[in-house]
Amino acid sequence: MNDQLKRCLDDLENRIDPCEEERLFQEWLQFSAGEWKDQYFLPQRSQPNLPGVDWPTVLVNDALEDFDRMALQQYGFCSNELAYAGGDLLNARCNYGTSIIPLLFGVQPFFMDKNVDTLPTSHPLQDKTAIRRLVEAGIPDLRQGFGGRVLEMGERFTAIAAAYPLIGQYVHVVHPDLQGTMDICEIVWGSSLFLDIYDEPQLVHDFLNLIVETYSTFMGLWQRIHPPKSWGSVHWGIHLNGSIMLREDSATNFSPKMVRQFILPYEQTLLDNFGGGGIHFCGRGDHFISILSELRGLHAVNMSQPELNDLRKIFEYTVARGINLIGLDLQFAEQALSDGIDLHNRVHCVLPTLK
Repeated sequence: MNDQLKRCLDDLENRIDPCEEERLFQEWLQFSAGEWKDQYFLPQRSQPNLPGVDWPTVLVNDALEDFDRMALQQYGFCSNELAYAGGDLLNARCNYGTSIIPLLFGVQPFFMDKNVDTLPTSHPLQDKTAIRRLVEAGIPDLRQGFGGRVLEMGERFTAIAAAYPLIGQYVHVVHPDLQGTMDICEIVWGSSLFLDIYDEPQLVHDFLNLIVETYSTFMGLWQRIHPPKSWGSVHWGIHLNGSIMLREDSATNFSPKMVRQFILPYEQTLLDNFGGGGIHFCGRGDHFISILSELRGLHAVNMSQPELNDLRKIFEYTVARGINLIGLDLQFAEQALSDGIDLHNRVHCVLPTLK
């Protein structure tokens, strides 16, 4: 641990107020249990708590290359949350982008220029023959690509938690972005998937099965480092019943029938394997939200672009069925209430400036 990281961690440790963090955590548990008393949940700390040292701005590419910089970046987000009196639970993650699992299958990473300051992705295979070889080979080496770095960074978070008791207690380590089954499939396969899924449906199913096995095995390694908690987990600073947050942006490109056939059973397996959790999607998902609502162990849904969705339908198949809607801009919740929609006390809201 370098001197700069130590100074910043000392600062964060000194600024964590256990009473405030406990109050906020209990409010989150109340909301997750469906016991919040207001129509929506807009958590916030009581007052700002400004840093006592200068925290550096760490660019993504620098964090990818250096474990101390990754720690500075992630704990810096916690420092900002305290400084702005936000309502997120303090959290840190191994922030290596959306291709952690795809890179295990041998795709090549793609990095943006450093000053763009965004996470890397990868080049797809665009080759059915290569997909067949992957299926035949079975679970890949889980430490290739970013896999080894993710696990080592997870161990470093554990070491920091041991050295700083308040950070260890109140900064929750989030599982890395492992995406969802069809997202991984599309990232590895490429856009030709959207034709191949008609021409080679069994190959798609075979690869999805391999993805589930690989995801489950990698997540198992992660949970040896950060065992699941009885009270659930934290993701994006949001409390979540269950252990995983799946991403299914790719689902927005498929019909409801294909979502049911090629996505639902594989997401169900992961939710079953890890005690339930949440699902995120970008874009328009109101055409498959009714199907997602059938998933056992689905406790929460997050969407990035509510303005693209029929929100009445989203509310009908989430909050009205006991599934929390998390990370919704406050304006959409207030509009729903003015339209006479019952939010069932299950909508978590964020202010646009804090999202």
